[in-house]
Amino acid sequence: MNFGAAFNVLGALLMVEGAFLMPPLLYAVCHGEGSTKAFIIAMALALIVGALLFFMPRKEERIRGRDGLFIVAVGWIVASLLGAVPIYLGGGTPNYIDALFETVSGFTTTGASVIPNVEAIDKSIVLWRSMTHWIGGMGILVFTLALLPRVGTNGFRIFKAETPGPVAGKVEPRMKDTAKALYKIYLFITVVLFVLLYFAGMNVFDAVIHTLGVVGTGGFSSHANSCAAYIDNSAILIIMSVFMVICGTNFSLYSRAVGGHLREMFLDEEYRLYLKILGGAVVLIALNLVLSNEMTVGLGLRESLFQVTSIISTSGFASSDYDQWPGFSKCILLALYFFGSCAGSTAGGMKMIRILVLWKIVKREIFKSIHPNAIMPIRINGKIVEDQVIFGIVAFICVYIILLAVSTALTATSGVDFLTAFSGCLTCLSNVGPGFSGVGPTNTFVEFAPGYKLLFSSLMLMGRLEFFTILALFAPQRGHRYMN
Repeated sequence: MNFGAAFNVLGALLMVEGAFLMPPLLYAVCHGEGSTKAFIIAMALALIVGALLFFMPRKEERIRGRDGLFIVAVGWIVASLLGAVPIYLGGGTPNYIDALFETVSGFTTTGASVIPNVEAIDKSIVLWRSMTHWIGGMGILVFTLALLPRVGTNGFRIFKAETPGPVAGKVEPRMKDTAKALYKIYLFITVVLFVLLYFAGMNVFDAVIHTLGVVGTGGFSSHANSCAAYIDNSAILIIMSVFMVICGTNFSLYSRAVGGHLREMFLDEEYRLYLKILGGAVVLIALNLVLSNEMTVGLGLRESLFQVTSIISTSGFASSDYDQWPGFSKCILLALYFFGSCAGSTAGGMKMIRILVLWKIVKREIFKSIHPNAIMPIRINGKIVEDQVIFGIVAFICVYIILLAVSTALTATSGVDFLTAFSGCLTCLSNVGPGFSGVGPTNTFVEFAPGYKLLFSSLMLMGRLEFFTILALFAPQRGHRYMN
């Protein structure tokens, strides 16, 4: 283990996080909020500890496979531990465990909350919790690689461990340039969405908060009733819906489109599956709402569009209490919790590429039951998917199901009903936000005991880093020689 290089990157990460604390600190100072001192303490802690780690001597530059896993797993934990400090000290939550839950939920872009009335806390804290969405969406370590060249040596190890999806690909030959290219697109989408929301009727603060939540596919709102506060403004809800779809798309497709390969984007099999499932879910739920709830066609389509895009992109915003919708609509939404969006996006869930490969595996096995000697490689976009990737996808789905089952059983010991326990664990594992029943869109996770909140926080981290980044750290040392 190259601890010197690992500590250098972790130190850079803390300093970057300290810099990100500046906007909420300035907001607190300008508005005379009581959380000012909390942000000063957190920033000082981040910069001092970060500098000490950043300038530690390293024996070698190379970052190996295990080093990358260690940096990403520990980096996300350290960033969350520090990010919770201003929320707790600033009075956003009554205890540190709640603040940690909120911060992990923010960085992992989950959007589950333990704050029942967000409008009662300092706006600087509301700003910080939404900023964690934007930071965590693309990955704070990816940002660190783009910003500080010194930690970018062999940075693809870090990028691969942090980027969601079965395969992480470079957009540019150099890792630093890849990170910069992705963040340019990320920043452009952020600016465009803010401008549109502002001119659609949001005030500046709300436009900032909801922009950060949509682009990071997080879901934290500045209103206790989420986007139901804008139920009478169809323009805002439609704009948010469109951009949730945009941010659920693989960002490398945008990079290729900008480079003159727009046609490739619409020929991409994962992207096409994403749009098909999204469109089908919108139509089916809209029909169900119109026929069962006697909604108008226009209202049914708008409500269906917003909630489907919110769930499939794992943003977790809510424009209405979908827990009260007909059972058919709720079943479709529940399936979308599993699916998620595209690999390489800011969204969570299993990812469409895994669903696509799994479907092709099923079709192949059905065909081979009739023609056992047939040779049928799995192809995506005309390229053969290596067996190593296929085994990884199957292993991922198995771990996903096992973790969901075990965590649901553990949560059920708290005394909640099955749907609350199941959807609570599912929404944390898929980084969606609200679930159903006791953790539905009108409720929070505040009633759970501290131990269960730590369980949910662990699920959010494992879901965001897709299990193996964290689980591999506990693997036997002998197996690590194959990773270097």
